Parts: sequence; structure tokens; C-alpha cells
Amino acid sequence: MAKQKILIAGAGLGGLVAALALLRDGHEVQVFEQAKQLGEVGAGLQLSANATRVLSLVGVDEAVRAVASVPAGKQVRLWSTGQVWKLFDLGQESIAEYGHPYYTLYRPDLHAVLADAVRRLAPEALVLGAKVAGFDQTGEGVTLELEDGRRFSGDLLVGADGVHSRVRQGLFGPDAPTFSGCMAWRGVIPAAKLPEHLRAPVGTNWVGPGGHVIHYPLRRGELVNFVGVVERSDWKVESWTSAGSTEECAGDFPGWHEDVHTLIRSIQQPFKWALMVREPMRQWTVGRVTLLGDAAHPTLPFLAQGACMAIEDGAMLARCLRETPDAQQALRRFQDARVERTTRIVQGSAANTKRFHNPALASAQGAVEYVDREWNEARVRERYHWLFDYKVDRVPLPA
Repeated sequence: MAKQKILIAGAGLGGLVAALALLRDGHEVQVFEQAKQLGEVGAGLQLSANATRVLSLVGVDEAVRAVASVPAGKQVRLWSTGQVWKLFDLGQESIAEYGHPYYTLYRPDLHAVLADAVRRLAPEALVLGAKVAGFDQTGEGVTLELEDGRRFSGDLLVGADGVHSRVRQGLFGPDAPTFSGCMAWRGVIPAAKLPEHLRAPVGTNWVGPGGHVIHYPLRRGELVNFVGVVERSDWKVESWTSAGSTEECAGDFPGWHEDVHTLIRSIQQPFKWALMVREPMRQWTVGRVTLLGDAAHPTLPFLAQGACMAIEDGAMLARCLRETPDAQQALRRFQDARVERTTRIVQGSAANTKRFHNPALASAQGAVEYVDREWNEARVRERYHWLFDYKVDRVPLPA
């Protein structure tokens, strides 16, 4: 395909991976980010082999490895007694089976690696303090307008501007999310503040009636990520930057194991956000404009695949442009290549709400029977193997 000028709204993980992959293919790329500087926004991420494969394909695997943690495995613990069930091994096992590692990362660390890689290829590609107001498209191109009145023209526009996407609104109008009934707490803890067993290199998922807690190491084990999800109906603000208190957070987990409360007490500043549900979109491409990541398929964070989907999207977009003669056809092909997988992930994430919060977990005996059934080796493999085994550069493309 002839080289294109591609405008990307949003410098999140998906937007930066797309920019990096497209620049490596020789396209001209500009990325518009509303923040005035790229800072430490966000918490922890889990990246399975389907996503770390992409990081290798775009040439940042060594830089990512230097800031990542490599969990040895995953485990389930019971909210009340702390009983442990081993789920599966990771570490070398991920490389042996899927060809690439499983990492847990502090989002700002990964973000910095990707932004640096983009700037090395195109020093002026990132345009900060650039909030999207709208866009216009014709058969020949796209014009993006910023809130400060600046206008930029290109051949294609990619909306990678997150769950509140202005580009999606421009294509399809306002969305109508519904409240999931759950809100989440998040925080990042210096590992040195925690006892040794809570610093172990494993991903831990505490399950209980009406809530769950996840924690895992970040930044070479120097930090520990905490996410606690509870069923609450009085907080419906969908924002990553709403501050709460450790007292309020602890109050949402009465009777939970002391390890959970040790984690909560160690968070300097917890944040809280409402988890909203949106029906999966079957279309997110119109003419010369497409969406990726949370703008196209926002998901509940219960399969640890939100960031992975955005990273896969960025690589698949570049591949479709590389392998398709017509640019608009390439965008439609990108959508068609991604819609079934992302829909399945969105639906699977929603289904995990009931699995993680099941009433059967209330009693120790009921919990043992429930966990043995829901997290036995066969069921776990059924839920996760198809996720981890995906190879964005090898899956067949639709016609």
C-alpha cells in the first residue's frame, strides 16, 4: 500500500502501539493527546503472551523486560480463611507453551517505553495538550479539529481515545453505558511496606461473596498492585482519578482475611471508579475513520485483557494496512479481523463477575466445592488458552 498520513487521537497504550507499528511500516503518523504531559496515570497491568508477542514485533521487548515483573504463576485465595488454590504456572511455562512471557507491569512504565520508542522514530509525532473537538471526512481524507481551534489533515483517523472517546461520539453519537453494580478500588504499594508472603512473585485473586481482590508485583517486584472490586450502588463516577480513603476502602471488605487488610492499610492513596457495562459494538469503522482499544470495545477488568486487546489492535491495524491495497478496505478488514475476538473477551469478562463474587463462596465448605469446580485445570485452560495462544501476525485475515 502507498504510505498514508495517519492521525491518531489518544496516546494511550493502543494508540502508541499503533503509532509505533505504523511508523515502522513507513507511514507518517501524528498522535494527539489531551494531557499536557505524559505522566504516571494508571495502575498495574497484566500482559499475557498474546500481548507481549506484539511488544516483541514492534521492537520494545528488551526495554519492557527491564521494567516488568515476571510472576511465577497465579493462585486463588478465599476471602475469609485465606485458603490457596494454585491456578497455573507462568514464567518459563508461558514462554515454552506460547513463545512469549507473561508480565505484570506498572502502566506508566510501559507507557514511557512506548512513548520513547515512538519519539525515536518520529520526534514530532506526539502532540500534547491536544484535546479532540471533532472531525470531518470526505472520500479523499480526514480533518481533525482540536478544542483550541487547530486543525490537522490526514488520510485516515484512528480513535484510540478511550472509554469516553470523542471520535466514537463523532461516528455514532453518545453511548449509553449501564452501571455494572460494581465499583473498584485501586492502589500501588511499595513492596518494602509488606510482609514477605505478600511480595511473592505470583498473581493472586481473592474471591468472596459480593467482591474480589487482585494483587501482583510490578516494576521488578519493587511495587505491588492492588485492585478491590465490590458490589456497591452509591458510586457511579467512571473516572480513574477519583480519590478515596483507606478507611472507606477497608470498610468495603468487612470480615475479609487480614492479608487483604494489610494490603489496604499500606496504600497511601487509593482511588475508586465505577465499572460500567457497554454492549459490544459490531461496527467501529466508517469510511476513513476507525476505533481501537477502549474506544471500540470497553470491557470490565475481569479477564485481564483490556490492555492486551488495545495492544493487539494496534498491531492488527498496521498489518491490515500493510496487506491491503485500499486504505478504507484495510480499516474495514481490521474491524472484521477483531470483532469476534474482542466481543468474546468483553462477554467473558462480564461473566467472571458472577464467578468471582458467587454466593457459594460465603461458607468455607461451599467455597471449596465451588472453587474446585470453577478453577480446576480443565476449566481454567478452557477460559484462558484461547486468549494467550492468539498470534496477531499469523491469524488469517478476513477477505
